[in-house]
Amino acid sequence: MISSPLKSISLVAVFVITSIFVAQRFRYSHNNEVNGYNATSWDALGYYMYLPATFIYDDVKELKWFGKIDSTYHVSGGWFYQAMPLENGQFTFKYLSGVAIMESPFFALGHLSAKITGAPQDGFSAPYQYAIMFGALFWFFVGLFFLRKVLFHYFSEQITAITLLLLCLCSNLIQYVSVDGAMSHAYIFPLYSLILWLTIRWHNSPRWNTALLLGLLSGLAVISRPTELILIFIPILWMWDKEKHGLTKFQFLKKNPLHLIAVIGGGIIGILPQLLYWKYSTGSFVFDVGSKWFFLNPWWRVLFGHEKGWFFYTPIALAMVAGFFFMKKYPFRKAVLTFCLLNIWIIISWSDWKYGASYSTRALTQSYPVFALALACMVDKTMGLDRLKWSIPVLGIALIVLNFYQMEIYNQGVLENFSPLWRIFH
Repeated sequence: MISSPLKSISLVAVFVITSIFVAQRFRYSHNNEVNGYNATSWDALGYYMYLPATFIYDDVKELKWFGKIDSTYHVSGGWFYQAMPLENGQFTFKYLSGVAIMESPFFALGHLSAKITGAPQDGFSAPYQYAIMFGALFWFFVGLFFLRKVLFHYFSEQITAITLLLLCLCSNLIQYVSVDGAMSHAYIFPLYSLILWLTIRWHNSPRWNTALLLGLLSGLAVISRPTELILIFIPILWMWDKEKHGLTKFQFLKKNPLHLIAVIGGGIIGILPQLLYWKYSTGSFVFDVGSKWFFLNPWWRVLFGHEKGWFFYTPIALAMVAGFFFMKKYPFRKAVLTFCLLNIWIIISWSDWKYGASYSTRALTQSYPVFALALACMVDKTMGLDRLKWSIPVLGIALIVLNFYQMEIYNQGVLENFSPLWRIFH
């Protein structure tokens, strides 16, 4: 760990970020007259439906209860795509169960709050909505806490603080934690932070139980969004070219086969809930939910387009990518580079390139903890050059102002008409 005279400045950054994210949540605290805030709607409904279907209605197949719920709260968006009809007339959920598992403690709090306040205990009244939204903030804070630990393992307090501020306040992450937090991104974000932290611990002090937990959280991420499977390259390629305890990575695994068994076993346990649900609802342990990719003809407009472009509406992403060129001396270089490039390619290859209604490219936000390592390398390099270090605060403030302005007009539904960058390049 690199010491710095600026003690605890990264903790101050964590406090500032958390305060701003909570304030933004309260700023967007009401959007529906029936249940206060309609958080569990559209895609978010698909992730959430497991909970009321299982614990309130005891009906995950026929979904007889949903018609009344939708007519009351209007959560489907007018088209019930969140569950797939089967040949036997029953349904199976299109979205996977990992997010629901992470939402479950807050669902329980919402259910208890509904009982205490006299609100309908139907899974969709106001107490449930706010519980899920503040659950997203809780999990984000967990992710932010461990991401700070990850960054501080390789960088100074100052670089860690600047990286966290840029990552969280200059990007679309705040939209998908504080406003649209019932979607999957805020809940998967901490899984990446924890996987990075566990990867570091496993390499520094190898233990089979660390490997087991690493596999378990990886499995949970996969049944949150299947494309997160590529995160396995993080622990596999971490320190791939460097020796630890006198052993290369291959020699280490060969000498400690229990660790490999623990990782695989943890992964199986992590994905088991989804396999059991599919077996129960469809009769098969594996079910095709119907996603489609065009890997040989990806949508480059996902990165560069004026409609949703990641580089266009989240310019700090350019600094993340630039950081790829300054990771050579770090043990995470191969792992981060491989993961990030594969992740970007998968995201830009999905058939629905718009990713529905979204601000910038939302499908990348959950993996920002990995991109943060590249961003930190870029910040470290820039701060080391006297003639350029002044650019960090200047550009940072400018990008924060731009980001919050764009979020405001996005949530008003007029982003493409009033975004400064859209007007310049359209």
